[in-house]
Amino acid sequence: MDEKYNDFIGDMMQENQDDYKNLPGKGKPLPKENVQMDTFQRFQKTVKDAGFLPPWLELQKEIAALLQTAETESDLDEINLKIRKHNRICPIPMQKNLVSLTNLEKAKKIW
Repeated sequence: MDEKYNDFIGDMMQENQDDYKNLPGKGKPLPKENVQMDTFQRFQKTVKDAGFLPPWLELQKEIAALLQTAETESDLDEINLKIRKHNRICPIPMQKNLVSLTNLEKAKKIW
């Protein structure tokens, strides 16, 4: 190994140089939004435009739908399991409280 580090992406690009010669937009300036946003913001926009939802947001939508039909304690037990899972994988500010029959109506509005 001649190099001090492994550059897997660089190696793959080097092997497939012909694939990169005729890409759409070649020779044109980058869109202004690419320069105005940092890498993370650009990533977020690309993911959003592609229709990707993080798993915790998919779970949040599922919980919201289940809450609308919940009527019994067993329904709430199933929902609370999903809320616990949601709270483990979502950002801390997005975590929610468990639901009981006494706070069910309030939870329907919050979710």
